[in-house]
Amino acid sequence: MLTFEYVKYKNILSTGNAWTEVQLNRSKSTLIIGENGAGKSTMLDAICFALYGKPFRKINKPQLLNSINGKELEVEVSFRVQGATYIVKRGIKPVIFEIWRNGELLNQDAAARDYQSYLEEHILKMNLKSFGQVVVLGSSTFVPFMQLPAQQRRDIIEDLLDIQIFSTMNVLLKERASNNKALIQNLKYEIDLIENKIDSAKEHNESIRKLKQTEVGKLKSKLREQVEFIEEQQGIVDTLLDDVGQLSGTITDKKQQKQKLKQINQIDGELGNKLRALHKDVKFYEDHDNCPTCKQGIDHDFKDETVAETNTKLEEIRKARQELEDRGNVVEKRLEAISDVEDLINEKNLTMSEHRGNLKIGMSTCKGIQSELEEAEKDAEVIDDTKIKQLKAELQEKHDLQTEAFDDKEIIGVSANILKDGGIKTRIIKQYIPVMNKLINKYLASMDFFVDFQLDENFGETIKSRFRDSFSYASFSEGEKLRIDLALLFTWRAVAKLRNSVSTNLLIMDEIMDSSLDNSGTEEFLKIINEITQDSNVFIISHKGDQLFEKFHSVIKFEKIKNFSRIAT
Repeated sequence: MLTFEYVKYKNILSTGNAWTEVQLNRSKSTLIIGENGAGKSTMLDAICFALYGKPFRKINKPQLLNSINGKELEVEVSFRVQGATYIVKRGIKPVIFEIWRNGELLNQDAAARDYQSYLEEHILKMNLKSFGQVVVLGSSTFVPFMQLPAQQRRDIIEDLLDIQIFSTMNVLLKERASNNKALIQNLKYEIDLIENKIDSAKEHNESIRKLKQTEVGKLKSKLREQVEFIEEQQGIVDTLLDDVGQLSGTITDKKQQKQKLKQINQIDGELGNKLRALHKDVKFYEDHDNCPTCKQGIDHDFKDETVAETNTKLEEIRKARQELEDRGNVVEKRLEAISDVEDLINEKNLTMSEHRGNLKIGMSTCKGIQSELEEAEKDAEVIDDTKIKQLKAELQEKHDLQTEAFDDKEIIGVSANILKDGGIKTRIIKQYIPVMNKLINKYLASMDFFVDFQLDENFGETIKSRFRDSFSYASFSEGEKLRIDLALLFTWRAVAKLRNSVSTNLLIMDEIMDSSLDNSGTEEFLKIINEITQDSNVFIISHKGDQLFEKFHSVIKFEKIKNFSRIAT
């Protein structure tokens, strides 16, 4: 439910620079009184201006600004809806338009028109028209329904039920029917043209296909030659790989032989060192008869014996070195043989590299030819089919559009029957007429006016009384007419609320009961108001202040002091 909390305003119409604030949810019923021009209806204009940027009464927007101060017009309305509290601020000189939700300013990046649409469609969920039907009933815009001719009555009901759109739709439908007829004719011409293009494209593509197939054949022959070359080179490489593999298997002992040679050389070196040491010992005994250290003579027998033993060891070492040399020669010969095999392997690897290069070049060439062949085959297919496919797709699209156009034609015909005055509008009105009549009679009975009031589908009235024959609206007195007018007003409010799903606490009635209601009618009218105030806050703007004080929960009096309106203390 849309619950209005307060409105405050300044520098609007006769209101000065001081804020005027009215609590909108404080009392169930509030009477607003004051002299003419005191600013009673300004509250109504302020609320409409804040919410919709327009006053309720027929006042030009620049005229809203107080003519004395000439600036800083500002209006603020607070309400709760969907669990959030909103404050809408709007002003002139400077221009202000702000929407606050729970104390935070809503994004203002969008244009003012979009900002207003967001306020109406997503927050208030009603436009100014619905606001005027459901929230505000003002004498300045109220013309008694029963005083209007039949067509204007129908226009009001269609507007109330929001079905005037069907009349607009009917005008648009006629234009659409004309466009549909032209579309069907154009589509037939375009379909014939596309079918001729498809036949020509098929003939052209057939000649192109033959030329392209010849080129494809040449590329295939070239590709086969290249494949044979690749297979030949691959065979040579495979043979060389087998040879290299077999040769490599014969020299697996290379590492072992190198290790043997290393060991032989190492042992030979050790024996050489030992051999030189023994030679040195023999030479010492041969060159010296006395010990160079102690200067004593060396025994000849000891000397001969030592030299003989040393010579024996020298001979053994010479034999051992000869055996090592023989073994080393064998190992070296094996290593030379391994080296020869390795040279052969290297030679074969070099030859294999050359053939692998040929193989790589052949594969690259083959790939290029394959790419050319694929492109040629693709090119042949594209030339053959693409344009025709495009034309067929375009043809199918035109057929689909033609089908849609024929379907649309049928729908237009059905819609034309529906949108006639005797169509859907009459059906909707028929559904609401019993509801309207029931509500009208309910409100009439509430004002102790017991008649049977019935509106027909053409909104002509039939009124019957228990003691009188059927008669018309014009037969009643002014007080009785006003009761009928008020009953209709309350009915339109209820229907508008039902139709537009508008639910709010606020109802403002501007001087609608100041004309022909007698004391009895006023009492009954106030009874209805009390019924409405069960879930509403009703404001009655009236000149009958002295007669109505006791009938309301609260009273607000406006007065004009030094050309400025304010609420009297």
